[in-house]
Amino acid sequence: MLDTSTELESADEGDRALVARARAGENSAFEELVQRHQRWIYNVAVRMLYHPQDAEDATQEVLVKALTRLSSFEGRSSFRTWLYRIVVNHVLNAKRGRREREGLTFGCYAHGLDSTPDLDLPDSSAPADVRLLVDEARIGCTSGMLLCLDREQRAIYILGEIFGVTDAVGAELLEMSRENFRQRLARARRDLHSFMNDKCGLVNPANPCRCARKTRGFIEAGYVDPAHLLFAGRRVAQVREAAPETAAVLSTLDARCGEIFRRHPFYEPPDLVPALRRVLADPESRRALDLP
Repeated sequence: MLDTSTELESADEGDRALVARARAGENSAFEELVQRHQRWIYNVAVRMLYHPQDAEDATQEVLVKALTRLSSFEGRSSFRTWLYRIVVNHVLNAKRGRREREGLTFGCYAHGLDSTPDLDLPDSSAPADVRLLVDEARIGCTSGMLLCLDREQRAIYILGEIFGVTDAVGAELLEMSRENFRQRLARARRDLHSFMNDKCGLVNPANPCRCARKTRGFIEAGYVDPAHLLFAGRRVAQVREAAPETAAVLSTLDARCGEIFRRHPFYEPPDLVPALRRVLADPESRRALDLP
């Protein structure tokens, strides 16, 4: 989805061969499909659901769904598109996670930021390196801003702005017209970027909010746990290293805001093959999933 056309064609040929082997009962073929796609599934899920454990659960649930529906793959689209449509449908309909509050608005989020005091950085006795704590505050705060978008807006923004999918691919994944996808992406950009321009010092230097000045307040409020970092301690690569730059010509504000999210880590998920292997080895689980 995010590679060159030649790479996509080669990857799809490999996927189709693995699907054929998996349908024939070769469990190792499905395990290889999991290895190919679990990173992207997890990284979409963690941005939709915020909490890494919720994203891990969602990734495993998506892979089980893919396993049980493998016989329905007809090859009309690439396997990756077929799989990621399952991903998008799942995260749009998943139960609310640990940090996803019902009715969270940008107004509520602004109040939370305003009520968090500006304080000096934590001292060196904190369990984590101070730089990691500031990174945790930055990634956690900006990730939380995504939760102010409704789920469909959030999915469209993650796909179109952060991961740079085309309107053709985005429309296919969300089962809408290309024009509708573009319009909804523009609306999500407008809402999120307007808030960031008004509040976030990373986007607008005139704003007083600074990650380093909020870090200690976030710790005291329980938003950041120095002993259990959710984001900063699990950095693998930046999203912009895993996904190409968007080809659209963006305004200065859009470019600044989008770059903040593309600088977020691109995470390596826990390896879910062992868990799925246990499912495949358990006769009761196979019967429950209607597997041969």
